Amino acid sequence: MTAFTLPDFAPFRLLKSLPTPNIAKIICFTEPKLPFPIRKKAAEQLLNYLFREQLQDDEFYFLEGQELGLEVRDLSIQVAFTCQNEKLIVLPAQQPDAWIRGDSTDFLQMASQEVDPDTLFFQRRLVIEGNTELSLAIKNLMDGVDWSEMPALFQRSIQLAQRVVN
Repeated sequence: MTAFTLPDFAPFRLLKSLPTPNIAKIICFTEPKLPFPIRKKAAEQLLNYLFREQLQDDEFYFLEGQELGLEVRDLSIQVAFTCQNEKLIVLPAQQPDAWIRGDSTDFLQMASQEVDPDTLFFQRRLVIEGNTELSLAIKNLMDGVDWSEMPALFQRSIQLAQRVVN
């Protein structure tokens, strides 16, 4: 039995010739157009699912009554988080007590355990600014997260995102 190959039709050649979309540009264009309540709900559900064990173990206690800002510089995304009643709450990033700033590739490398968080901080690829105690608590929490224990779908999503970004 011989293998079946697709004929060399013009539509297939056309698809192959199209440039790979620039995901960063797509995100920068669409993200600000999504209403904040939609982004908030999606982010809260994802974060509370991913960090459910840490939340149950009260590892986010230091965020109660404080706000942490997250900025993904290359995607022009800024958002803030706080913790209330063992839940992460997403807020508009106005005046957070501390910031974590970096590019999407650096956050992806940390989440995939390709690069140790300390290395990213020492190389100033990820930057923490603001309240010293809160910043140190966040850094220690990030160091302690076993990203390999995150759900398989999260891990596959990180791998896919790395392939698209790189």
